[in-house]
Amino acid sequence: MEFADAQRAVKPSERFAEVDAELLARGFSRMVFDRSKLRELLDALGNPEKAYRSVHLTGTNGKTSTARMVESLLRAHGLRTGRYTSPHLETVRERITIDGEMVSEERFVEIYDDVAPLAALIDARHPETMTYFDMTTALALAGFADAPVDVAVVEVGLGGASDSTNVLDAGTCVITPIGLDHTEWLGDTVADIAWEKVAIVQEGATLVCAQQPEEAMEAILEHCAEVGATVAREGHEFYVAQRGLAVGGQVLQVQGLGGVYDQIYLPLHGAHQAQNAALALATVEAFLGAGKDKGPLDIEVVREGFAQVTSPGRLEKVRNAPAILLDAAHNPAGMAATTQALAEEFDFGRLVAVFAALGDKDVSGMLELLEPVCDAIVLTVNSSDRAMPVSKIQPIAEEIFGAERVQTAPHLADAIEVAIAEAESREDVSLGAIGLIITGSVMTVADARKLLVRKKP
Repeated sequence: MEFADAQRAVKPSERFAEVDAELLARGFSRMVFDRSKLRELLDALGNPEKAYRSVHLTGTNGKTSTARMVESLLRAHGLRTGRYTSPHLETVRERITIDGEMVSEERFVEIYDDVAPLAALIDARHPETMTYFDMTTALALAGFADAPVDVAVVEVGLGGASDSTNVLDAGTCVITPIGLDHTEWLGDTVADIAWEKVAIVQEGATLVCAQQPEEAMEAILEHCAEVGATVAREGHEFYVAQRGLAVGGQVLQVQGLGGVYDQIYLPLHGAHQAQNAALALATVEAFLGAGKDKGPLDIEVVREGFAQVTSPGRLEKVRNAPAILLDAAHNPAGMAATTQALAEEFDFGRLVAVFAALGDKDVSGMLELLEPVCDAIVLTVNSSDRAMPVSKIQPIAEEIFGAERVQTAPHLADAIEVAIAEAESREDVSLGAIGLIITGSVMTVADARKLLVRKKP
């Protein structure tokens, strides 16, 4: 009782800071692929994950954007939604949203204070405590049940089979495009990674699957046959039929499971986001029971759902003159999508990249894709303890770009200043035609948003 009274005496913002620190003490990037403790915790909480239906998403690229689209479409159809995505850009509260809004500091603390005592008891029974991601997963699933929500849209953290989120028994699952990433944990081949990811598909579920490399699709279809899952594949049952550029985004015509949906405005850039939109629409059709026999969803509701979509840190423009774009591409497949969108949808007379990546990433592959669309690059580090040092990136960048097009800076704020000066150094290019792209890692974008995005009151 005294402990509870002491908690109530602390200001909500101060208590949230304490909770945030307690979560971080579990090790922000610590990975332990063991769901047994989390299952114990959920059992002790009364299995909140069974209180609502779920949509479970995995893949290498596009998971968060697709999850946000799925949730927006479900909300447009009148469902109360929960969304769990990761990592966050500014605050851990971003990971847990209800009806499109991240939970307040006060509500986050309330959920934590319900869950933490049971977590402590379970931790005490094991040699190693639950991870940061285990705990945020538990908080999300418990918070959704308490809200309550009609449906939870849950993004896998890493892989699938051993991921903390794979405590769900989701009736609808999604696999976004698969590529080589996190190979030290998921396997050295696309097929290995596909086996890991498709393990979220449980018996009798429906899988909505993006186009995949042949070896990945073979693994996916084999697993789905084993568990009796229904599969809807991009390029077969659904696809982007037409795509046109528009101010602030694009206009799409999508062949869905139940029919053709036209004049869909999507306020996001890039062909990859159009692909994500088709994937999201088919997912919501499958979830709501639309299809070839039952017909399409209401087109006006679909248009409304897509028009409300946002995806921070995905070719997000945060400043004008010069234009500054933030993009969280962190592997070659993601960077290929980003650079294609830069070439097709932005008419920059001069574009300078600010680049910082994590130490385990394919930096060479990303830089080779950036080189044709960027006039110069400024290398720096982000705030992650896993950041790749500039001294390691520089020789790679100089070989790809040429030493005369490469500059370095010790901190991101300095790098942005250097990049702006470099971009403005050409007198024959107007200020309105100058652009900066800050990319290489989700953490790089998170750091940049703290510097460049004004917080809402």
